Amino acid sequence: MPTTDAVSRLVADLAAAFGLLTRLPVGALALPPRTAGVWAWPVAGAAVGALSALGVSAALWLGLPSGVAAATALAVSACVTGALHEDGLADTADGLFGGWTKARRLAIMKDSHIGSYGTLALLIVTLARWSALVAVIGAGAHWPVLVAVGALSRAPMAMLMAALPNARGSGLAQSVGRPTVGAATMALAVACGIAGLLTGSAVVPMLGLTLVGTLALGLVARARIGGQTGDILGASQQLAEAAALGMAAAALA
Repeated sequence: MPTTDAVSRLVADLAAAFGLLTRLPVGALALPPRTAGVWAWPVAGAAVGALSALGVSAALWLGLPSGVAAATALAVSACVTGALHEDGLADTADGLFGGWTKARRLAIMKDSHIGSYGTLALLIVTLARWSALVAVIGAGAHWPVLVAVGALSRAPMAMLMAALPNARGSGLAQSVGRPTVGAATMALAVACGIAGLLTGSAVVPMLGLTLVGTLALGLVARARIGGQTGDILGASQQLAEAAALGMAAAALA
């Protein structure tokens, strides 16, 4: 039954995306991810964004100020994902800028300790996300923007995996495999579809700055470690989220 097979594949891809990128209890539904299933990553991101928006609404309902509501959104997102992407950002900053050779940079990225570069990266990017969120919340647009940004910020991971080889030859990114350009394009199309439906024309600058940041990170990663790793992918999500949130806030100003 072709239709039955397609539905089963759809469910499997969604479960794998949620199992890989979140800590939501997908349980036995979470099968090993297929490289063709990266299209579902923006859907998982949209769900994370929706839960973050729910946290904002709860905080506002309690009478808390926008700053606290924005912090609540960041906390919910970190809890739902297990701070997977934040960890990648910190390791990426430490590794790319803290070592003198490829081997040393990769070793630093694998080390669980955080250094000065990682600490600064987390502080700066988190501050950028929080500041943009405060503006978005103040405009009353946290639901569409957070869901849109959640989707849009997961596409760069698929794009970098398709564009760059795995630099380490092991780890989470290697175990998932390398998606085709077509699969990565599908992930981008799904992300843009979700974001465009929710934010309208604002998706254009959001996507534009996201792609610029992804390209810059990819070029630096290729030059310094010869490709991508799971940490690089996590960093791409954080940078994309900061970029998309910033442009959304600017569009609402």
